Amino acid sequence: MNRESFAAGERLVSPAYVRQGCEARRSHEHLIRLLLEKGKCPENGWDESTLELFLHELAIMDSNNFLGNCGVGEREGRVASSLVARRHYRFIHGIGRSGDISAVQPKAAGSSLLNKITNSLVLDIIKLAGVHTVTNCFVVPMATGMSLTLCFLTLRHKRPKAKYIIWPRIDQKSCFKSMITAGFEPVVIENVLEGDELRTDLKAVEAKVQELGPDYILCIHSTTSCFAPRVPDRLEELAVICANYGIPHIVNNAYGVQSSKCMHLIQQGARVGRIDAFVQSLDKNFMVPVGGAIIAGFNDSFIQEISKMYPGRASASPSLDVLITLLSLGSNGYKKLLKERKEMFSYLSNQIKKLSEAYNERLLHTPHNPISLAVTLKTLDEHHDEAVTQLGSMLFTRQVSGARVVPLGSVQTVSGYTFRGFMSHTNNYPCAYLNAASAIGMKMQDVDLFIKRLDKCLKAVRKEQSKESDDNYDKTEDVDIEEMALKPDNVLLDTYQDASS
Repeated sequence: MNRESFAAGERLVSPAYVRQGCEARRSHEHLIRLLLEKGKCPENGWDESTLELFLHELAIMDSNNFLGNCGVGEREGRVASSLVARRHYRFIHGIGRSGDISAVQPKAAGSSLLNKITNSLVLDIIKLAGVHTVTNCFVVPMATGMSLTLCFLTLRHKRPKAKYIIWPRIDQKSCFKSMITAGFEPVVIENVLEGDELRTDLKAVEAKVQELGPDYILCIHSTTSCFAPRVPDRLEELAVICANYGIPHIVNNAYGVQSSKCMHLIQQGARVGRIDAFVQSLDKNFMVPVGGAIIAGFNDSFIQEISKMYPGRASASPSLDVLITLLSLGSNGYKKLLKERKEMFSYLSNQIKKLSEAYNERLLHTPHNPISLAVTLKTLDEHHDEAVTQLGSMLFTRQVSGARVVPLGSVQTVSGYTFRGFMSHTNNYPCAYLNAASAIGMKMQDVDLFIKRLDKCLKAVRKEQSKESDDNYDKTEDVDIEEMALKPDNVLLDTYQDASS
């Protein structure tokens, strides 16, 4: 309702009441105006009524929602199901145009505005999280792996001779396949063991650059967030190597936005050397559904080149999800989540350490990994070859998700490349281990329940190893799921192994 509508309403209802309602609406509009003027995440989160008013105002700017619209083209925002239309807040046209995912659509001013605002808010949050000199970013409706592929394909036009991507090893399939899908040959650099940690072999990286020749290397593909005992790559040193040899540097920062340490590494790498782009997942960092990522960098023109490489229009769903989430949280709400995650990391570390010592195991010392923890499973592995994977299957059947058990000697082939010791980031890690991570949104009750169930499973595996009767095992726990059998059958074991991969 505009001013004229309110004035007309005063003929039907007391002007004092109408003016009060008008002032209430203005308070909503004031928040929206500040957002559009500043392009930054509000300090305090919006309530749902303001959010829905804003989204409705944007949606009616798209041609498919015009009252008198007459569409005679092949793509006019027609939707058969009203449920689908409501699910998307009637943003049907998506974002971008055929030549640029960041371009404005003439027939969808509202969706275009949504896209621009979302990118602006995400840029603000990346700066807040620690990368203060980032200049540009955009949300892309693909997960991290395909977003990395888009970066590599953009570099292809700049480096026509390049055939190789130097990649310090991390045993995660999507980042490896992103290089294969882009048509390049990954050059795997094995990590070096320093104490319990697996760290970047800088000498091997530089030696490989000199052996292959800088012109034939597309980029160095490094990693921040990862499973312990691997730790984030030495980004500063890698960035210096890239700057010295004139080689691009792409960083897989999958769930690193939530870690001030990972973001600091990116900031420092860009300060002392070269980082061309860094890619992060939306779902892992902002608690939204899977399907989106953020591509960010320090060179505005290069990030624009990547956005223009995306073929065709794109789904607006990831942008809409993260926009709603950030406006609901506000910057203060997101900072609170980051602070709570750090606290949960310390709490999880302490609780796992206590439990591991009770079973004559130990928490691996990985101080450079700010998110993931690993605890040894030596006593299980020494007595039974399958005991480690049985533990993982038991946790899986008891609805513990996210924990990974890593046995020794696993071999797996990914896109024609064979990895020994797969999932452990190295050919021969000294022991089997269990991973757990403190990610954004984790609560204390999650940690407590995990420790309780892990304790039960460790006891069960120990008793099975010693061939004691399961009849003496007390399965009593105050959750219904504990009625499930502890001993995994072959189907559950296979299911767990697939989920861990």
